[in-house]
Amino acid sequence: MKLTIQRKILLKPLQQVVGVVERRQTLPILGNVLLNATARELKLTATDLEVELQAKVKLTVSEPGDITLPARKLLDICRTLPEGADIDISVKRERATVQSGKSRFILATMPASEFPVVDKIKSPHKFSAPQNELRQVIDRTAFSMAQQDVRYYLNGLMLEPDNGVLRAVATDGHRLAICESAMDVGETTGHQVIVPRKGIQELHRLLEDDTTAITVEIGTNHIRITTKELRFTSKLIDGRFPDYNRVIPKEANKRLVIDRETLRQALTRTSILSNEKYRGIRLSLSKNNLKIQAHNPEQEEAVDEIEVDYDSEPLDIGFNVTYLLDVLATIDSDSVEFLLRDANSSTLIHQPGIDDYRYVVMPMRL
Repeated sequence: MKLTIQRKILLKPLQQVVGVVERRQTLPILGNVLLNATARELKLTATDLEVELQAKVKLTVSEPGDITLPARKLLDICRTLPEGADIDISVKRERATVQSGKSRFILATMPASEFPVVDKIKSPHKFSAPQNELRQVIDRTAFSMAQQDVRYYLNGLMLEPDNGVLRAVATDGHRLAICESAMDVGETTGHQVIVPRKGIQELHRLLEDDTTAITVEIGTNHIRITTKELRFTSKLIDGRFPDYNRVIPKEANKRLVIDRETLRQALTRTSILSNEKYRGIRLSLSKNNLKIQAHNPEQEEAVDEIEVDYDSEPLDIGFNVTYLLDVLATIDSDSVEFLLRDANSSTLIHQPGIDDYRYVVMPMRL
């Protein structure tokens, strides 16, 4: 294999795919990036066996071929070369030469035939969507995914294409986020898949905030999302996601409407003196008034009061303040609505008049 490429043309796709490469590998080949060079195109592929990323660039290649090179070393070389530099890559036997001007690097290689690649998706359900809409769906739900929970099916984001709607749901057992976005997902009902946490994080990093169409393929064991320049493939979690409809409160009889930014600032101030481990705060509601209190083991206390729209009987309820702040960070309206029942029941939080995205937060005993 032999090719010449501009630094700026190689650097971006290399940065995009190398993010999936773990620094500590179980297999040496997983520390490498696969280069597939045809006469008019260069493909770069990296994987950790759970997530695979592939980027491609248009390029005239003098000698086509396939090889794998140390991913992070190649990226570091490209980063440190001067802007506007041309890079020559040539492979001879088991060594690759990367040369730019008077700088030359000899890298060890591994055969492309040993690199694990997911070629085809089994039984794919396929549809197209604007990438900014998929990015927004992830934005509004992914923060509620569990981290290293023994209930492995919670360590990811559930996606459900459902007759004109793509639904995303995430929960860690203490809170739940649900978002629905109108998309032409074809005629399907109740087909749920769970994308692992790392896959969602990588996908969110790669998706851009524009209306360019992407292709989504959901198969038996994998999900694949293809843009003009990138191909993302992730294994799916083999498990049954909880029935999220049972978690959404149906009998809430108390309604609280409050200015989102005012509440966010008050919670942030009060949380300074909350218990660092449990992050508990108490909300005391009375007519058109909300008192926020926090205590910690050092017997310190924070109290804040704000005016709200509330006309039900008084209520005291505790929450993990981090969960509330995470929700407020994703709602982009001026005001936010809480639907409550009692101190032991879950609370539904959403933008007033909008049900496209909703959040459920379990109460906390203080």
